[in-house]
Amino acid sequence: MNNPNKISINGNFFSFVQGETILSVAKKNCIEIPTLCYLKNTTPSGSCNICVVEIEGSADLVTACTTLAENNMEIHTESVKVIESRKSTLTALLSSGNHNCSICGTSSSGWTDFQLKVHKEDKTSQLCPVWGDCRLQDLAYRYQVTGNPDIKGFDKVYPLEDVNPFIVRDFSRCIMCGRCVKACREIQVNNAINFSDNKSIKKIITPEDNNLKNSDCVFCGECIQACPVGALVEKDVRYSTRPWETKKVKTTCSYCGVGCQIYLHVKDNQVVKVTGVEGNPPNYGSLCVKGRFGFNFIQSQDRLTTPLIKENGTFKEASWEEAFELVANKLKEIQKNHGSDSIGVLTSARVSNEENYVAHKFCRAVLKTNNIDHCARL
Repeated sequence: MNNPNKISINGNFFSFVQGETILSVAKKNCIEIPTLCYLKNTTPSGSCNICVVEIEGSADLVTACTTLAENNMEIHTESVKVIESRKSTLTALLSSGNHNCSICGTSSSGWTDFQLKVHKEDKTSQLCPVWGDCRLQDLAYRYQVTGNPDIKGFDKVYPLEDVNPFIVRDFSRCIMCGRCVKACREIQVNNAINFSDNKSIKKIITPEDNNLKNSDCVFCGECIQACPVGALVEKDVRYSTRPWETKKVKTTCSYCGVGCQIYLHVKDNQVVKVTGVEGNPPNYGSLCVKGRFGFNFIQSQDRLTTPLIKENGTFKEASWEEAFELVANKLKEIQKNHGSDSIGVLTSARVSNEENYVAHKFCRAVLKTNNIDHCARL
């Protein structure tokens, strides 16, 4: 029997199969290697340099997400050299834009000229819209790193883009990790955004550098869920809630029959945000524009909560018993005067399979007609 491939991570040996990266071996064995640009099920780029590790006998650090595991490798994920490299990278990222993470304090005394300029133009910039739910902030706290005013950041301040109804793009908080690009191009395959070919333009752009509203974007929001910082945020959620103020309720999206698994983020008994449940079939975290953004009807003041019956051209509130009795009598009357096939029933993708089955049985067994259809194209 051939000896299995073995790799040593922090002094512990683990087996691996050919083609696995150091990061995948570590993840499989519950060893955390921090990442920013890595996105599951997409092509790793190693561009953020946060996942660097040290290989015994090698002079240079390597990115764990792009380096294949080799037999008898000895890996160190938190050596002095690795930690210093991550701190240096984080310092550069925190200095590259408007990253006023909690470890930097709420005072603007240590901000760069770039940050001060953005702060003056955006009155809400003293607050981060994803404070408490940001991977960069987590790493800044973990390694106790702040921005360095002496490090030159991005020269140009790109204006905030909020002209579309769903997504706010804050280029001052973008770290150019590319996760949104991978999510758009490799997971959803919409190809709506990419890195600019012009090296002087330090931002993610649409073709012709239009805003999302005038691009091929379908507003699925995959980029928002992939963004590790506050560069992409749901418009309705921005500055309205913090992650610790909500509780997540797992449920099934009701918009069609696919059965996408979603989390309802609930605050004060109201749904304030929807995200996909990552790792669960059938959608594995992905959602369409309706599933991610179409939840405001839940707490709409225009929703009907009581049956209405029209009398003399005016609607009046009625009990459910009155409404059922009226509908039953009308159906009997139509059936008697015009026959069963004069009646048709439409069911909905917004209800369960069981409820649609009951409607089907009611239509055929009670109304005595085959005129039943279903619309899943909401």
